Amino acid sequence: QVQLVESGGGLVQPGGSLRLSCVASGFTFRNYAMSWYRQAPGKERELVAALTDLGGRTKYADSVKGRFAISRDNAKNTVYLQMNSLKPEDTAVYYCTRYNWVTMTRLGSWGQGTQVTVSS
Repeated sequence: QVQLVESGGGLVQPGGSLRLSCVASGFTFRNYAMSWYRQAPGKERELVAALTDLGGRTKYADSVKGRFAISRDNAKNTVYLQMNSLKPEDTAVYYCTRYNWVTMTRLGSWGQGTQVTVSS
């Protein structure tokens, strides 16, 4: 059974940083591209960042380019999202999921998400 457990969210002031983690189990992690999505209140879930199975290629939403960095540790079955220079508009629930790099769509189920709130 696929499980994705996100953590690391919280309340941070504008300009601050957070690092999100997602620990995966139930599938061969190193064989899959992974991604982070987010959903703000009243908005659709959107792709934030993705990276390939070996981490050699990444992609980012225009709104987070230069501020966020996605990475992975295949030995720990974990994908990370380093978020710097956070803005109030980054407030959302963040989810990780497997990702189909060819179709550019997510694969399978979501984790429970982790709340990120950027506010002074």
